[in-house]
Amino acid sequence: MSWMPTNDPVLGDSASCDALDLVIVPRTRDLGDGFAVRRALPHGRRQMVGPFIFFDHFGPVQYMSGKGMDVRPHPHIGLATVTYLFDGAIMHRDSEGNVQEIAPGAMNLMTAGRGIAHSERTPEAQRQSGQRMLGLQSWIALPAGSEEIAPSFQHYAAGDLPMISERDFTARVIAGSSFGIASPVAMVSPWFYTEVTAAEGARVPLDPDQEERAIYLVDGEVEIAGERYAGPRLLIFRPGDRITVNATQPTRMMFLGGDALEGPRHIWWNFVSSSKERIEQAKQDWKTGHFAPVPQEHEFIPLPE
Repeated sequence: MSWMPTNDPVLGDSASCDALDLVIVPRTRDLGDGFAVRRALPHGRRQMVGPFIFFDHFGPVQYMSGKGMDVRPHPHIGLATVTYLFDGAIMHRDSEGNVQEIAPGAMNLMTAGRGIAHSERTPEAQRQSGQRMLGLQSWIALPAGSEEIAPSFQHYAAGDLPMISERDFTARVIAGSSFGIASPVAMVSPWFYTEVTAAEGARVPLDPDQEERAIYLVDGEVEIAGERYAGPRLLIFRPGDRITVNATQPTRMMFLGGDALEGPRHIWWNFVSSSKERIEQAKQDWKTGHFAPVPQEHEFIPLPE
């Protein structure tokens, strides 16, 4: 989606659990029409967790009949976007010709690489009937050597992603590996993303083998090492420690992280790059119409001034 990352300060809690490095309370932003966004990354004290460089939690919002989301075509470079829904539907269209309705539980990975444009709109059927929307949008920064790869799009329906079901929690492995099982999604660097739904009293382990790890609490509450945390929160952990997450009420959360990139990234609007000059070039390319157009679209979001 096309949301300018903000440098506004984001509230943080001091982490009293030794394994916790940082606790981020996402900053709530109203994008209009009652559409609420909670932004956890980037943060003043932490740019990335693994390659996750942007993390937005949108909704819940209820669209009435005839209304919907309309994110006009906009560009990306140097990243991959992950759109993951809990409720509602989004129609994705991009300049590579991909058209895909995004449904809850599905994995949708758009790799921008050297450049792609896309739009995100409410599908016509849901626009006519009205719909509730709740989901997450994440950006995965691409590693050095892969920032200029060819753009692409991968879609896996919810039923195509591996699931584990324990007595008191379930987990869908969206990308990478968790709980000893691997997602079929292809990636250019090691990272993982897993939805966990836990009943009250569930004890859920967080894999210690990942270099960088975090848990995003969508809703509910957990206890870790005697401390309680309620959603929405992003809990960022130090490497190596074994973590057990105890759900003190029904909880929905995302396990995420991966290998750290070789260095920081520059972010401007929808562009991510290790090079400031590359971002300046992307600005000019969008302003002068050098990105390929999105088929069936006749409007676009102008370059911010």
